[in-house]
Amino acid sequence: MNGGRIVGSFFLGAALLVAAEAAAAPPSWPAAAIRIVVPFTPGTGADIVARIMQPQLAERLGQPIVVENKPGASGTIAEDQVAKAAPDGYTVLMGADSMVIAPQLYSRVPFHPIRDFQPVSLAAKGTLMLVANPKTGIRSVAELLAAARASPGKLAYGSPGVGTPHHLAMELVKNRAQLDLLHVPYKGTAGYVQDLLGGEVNVGFLPLHVAQGFVKDGKLVALAVGSLARHPAAPDVPTLAELGLDRMNLDMWFGYFVPAKTPPAIVEKLHDAVAAVLASAQTRDQLARAGLDAEASSPAQLQRLALEGYERWGALIRKNQISAE
Repeated sequence: MNGGRIVGSFFLGAALLVAAEAAAAPPSWPAAAIRIVVPFTPGTGADIVARIMQPQLAERLGQPIVVENKPGASGTIAEDQVAKAAPDGYTVLMGADSMVIAPQLYSRVPFHPIRDFQPVSLAAKGTLMLVANPKTGIRSVAELLAAARASPGKLAYGSPGVGTPHHLAMELVKNRAQLDLLHVPYKGTAGYVQDLLGGEVNVGFLPLHVAQGFVKDGKLVALAVGSLARHPAAPDVPTLAELGLDRMNLDMWFGYFVPAKTPPAIVEKLHDAVAAVLASAQTRDQLARAGLDAEASSPAQLQRLALEGYERWGALIRKNQISAE
């Protein structure tokens, strides 16, 4: 009798073990189309990265890749959707540094940007450039600081919206340099860029690949880049750190995430495909022409990057009492 129970328990345990292993490593993945959700409108950095990598990623995984733009609420609508999706590898988030910022700007967000996602790999980084409208007469960071200190609260800087990387980058500059600047938030990039070019706002941050064309045409003045080192696309433009504002790494990043509890075997297979695509000269060249630097990472490295950003920007948001509500 006891032997029968032992044998029954053995087979039950074995069956559960086999079922668990099957769930952890589905041998057929991917067996259907994979959806990559972009939390922003077409033409934005995350969208550019997703669409550049889409064809080669589909070829390597052997299934169609569908890029779906789902903008709204600073990206949190799309992020919530992915966080709550089945952890089966068929719903992927094209995440950005804003995903660890935006949820801290609202009092109630139904997901956690760290706990509810499994990082897969970094995909690209982008550099922010600090620019001024030529009408201001500001030609350097030193002149910006002098003008701001001479007229506290009078100099206006713009951003595509509260909590965007452009906004928080300038808030960090304000804190480090102890400046009083007026923030003018817009509802998106188009209106912000238009008024920056028109002189309605005096200064602001723009992605380097967006700013460069305007700088070359004399419509904007490049003051500094927010990366740790000078960017090859703008070698004559100094970094903020060179100009005395230390610890000012303002690089934007983009990476792939899946829902938490996605089986490790799926994460590994997706990671390997992403890394292989990023190693392609074609992909690297396409991203470079879009002003982005291709860069893969391990899931653990992307986890650290996301956590560092969550803590760093969260501290700034709390200190400056920034809210999107």
